[in-house]
Amino acid sequence: MDRYMPVTGIDCTIASLLIDTEAPLDVLHETAAYRIRTATQLLESFAANEGVYSELARVLVTSLRDGCDLLDVVGRRLQMQVSAS
Repeated sequence: MDRYMPVTGIDCTIASLLIDTEAPLDVLHETAAYRIRTATQLLESFAANEGVYSELARVLVTSLRDGCDLLDVVGRRLQMQVSAS
């Protein structure tokens, strides 16, 4: 695996946003968790409104919230490992 990996969300010829694949796991985890929480909060605002899209948003929010909960557990365990080192 290369040290720096371009993010896949942006399709361009010259990558300007890169992931350091050798960064500490707790740092990678917190960055991923932050991005997922941000998307979840946006979907929650869509879900608060009435309409067809609000139902879709509610379904997506449920999955993302579960994922956030799991990431929180992983993050706490990673932090304990880092603190113990």
